[in-house]
Amino acid sequence: MQTIPVAAILDIGKTNKKILLFDEAYRMVFEHTERMEETVDEDGFPCEDLIALRDSVRDMMDQVFQMSQYEVKAINFTTYGASFVYLDDAGNPLTHLYNYLKPYPEALQHALYNGYGGEKEFLRVTSSPSLGSLNSGLQVLRLKKEQPAIFDQVAHALHLPQYISFLFTGLRVTDITSIGCHTQLWDFTQMAYHPWVEKEGLTSVLAPMEKSDQATRIQRGNHEVWAGVGLHDSSSALIPYLVSFKESFILISTGTWSISLNPFDQVTLTDDELEQDCLSYLQFTGKPVKAARCFLGPVHEAGINRIAAHFALPADFYTAMQFDQTLYRKSLSLLQKQSYLDFEKVDLMELGSPDLSYYLLMHFIVRFQSASTRLLLKHVKVEKILVDGGFSRNELFMQMLADSFAEQDVYASEVPQATAMGAALVLHKYWNDKEIPQSIINLRAFPRRIAN
Repeated sequence: MQTIPVAAILDIGKTNKKILLFDEAYRMVFEHTERMEETVDEDGFPCEDLIALRDSVRDMMDQVFQMSQYEVKAINFTTYGASFVYLDDAGNPLTHLYNYLKPYPEALQHALYNGYGGEKEFLRVTSSPSLGSLNSGLQVLRLKKEQPAIFDQVAHALHLPQYISFLFTGLRVTDITSIGCHTQLWDFTQMAYHPWVEKEGLTSVLAPMEKSDQATRIQRGNHEVWAGVGLHDSSSALIPYLVSFKESFILISTGTWSISLNPFDQVTLTDDELEQDCLSYLQFTGKPVKAARCFLGPVHEAGINRIAAHFALPADFYTAMQFDQTLYRKSLSLLQKQSYLDFEKVDLMELGSPDLSYYLLMHFIVRFQSASTRLLLKHVKVEKILVDGGFSRNELFMQMLADSFAEQDVYASEVPQATAMGAALVLHKYWNDKEIPQSIINLRAFPRRIAN
């Protein structure tokens, strides 16, 4: 039997841990997903089980290498950001993988800001809102200040994508897409580490910078393959779209976080945009990308759990629903008349229907999403809004989103694994002799049904 040459990608999200295989035409030919239980750190706060994650990704990759129908030519990695792994000289983790939602000590944060021109100036220069532990550079500072004995043992602090790469390559490197995702380590005005990084002694533990599209040849069992350095997931998700489309677009990458990305807006962030959770990312080329975030996944999950509990339904009740124009209009009219502030204030008993309740929930979700995305439409004319990830498969979300934008065409990506595909594409020159196909992303249009 002839084997299929593939790139194997480990795609590590907060919820799902996946391994995916792409053939030379960038068709996904295999996918395996695992979910893992969280553990708690020394303060009792929930966090990723780092040892279980390490063992799981190694097992998933080894199982793929044992599949005789595939010839793995390259491997790469993409994970959620804002998470550091602290390694000793031998490459062993020294701490838990701290949760980016863990509360951050305000005094430590403000002391840093005040030492470099005050909060507004610091946020402007680093192109990031003040997000506490989500500003992962502050996690390293916290370790140094609160656990100096452990910090003294740190040989390297690796962002999670580079740690997963390290498990296979043994190389300790830093990648620009991880540094450029609201870490507050990077000075976007100078395109270099912010001066505080060196002053606080963090440069000694940050690994050397490596290009995101570089790979090294490794041996895995009896197999010799190219291995990448790993990518931050939001930056990785953008790559297939930049390859496929020349006209301007915004990509909304949905999941736990819904992140709108505009790679065509190079205007410096304003104080007002920063206060509304806008930030700048860095592409794998090092070029800035303006972004706006909203915490959409948990809002949706809380809403469907509330509906399911009230009407005694399974939590996946909404997945069988078909788009209904009458319910759509009724829920929109109800929303406009009642002027609800948020879904938690909606009386489900009064609505009397799980379907109507879900439509109303989705109006709130899309209102939240639309407001976030519109922050990226102020400076550059955008022709398309493209949606990938979980919400791209939600008919109601997509239709409501299309009805929210009068001047842009709205599309759902029919290749929802764009994050993993981006990690494969970035290593194209190493493993794939064929031209990148013109049709790696298929889009499904959602014409507007209701005028603004």
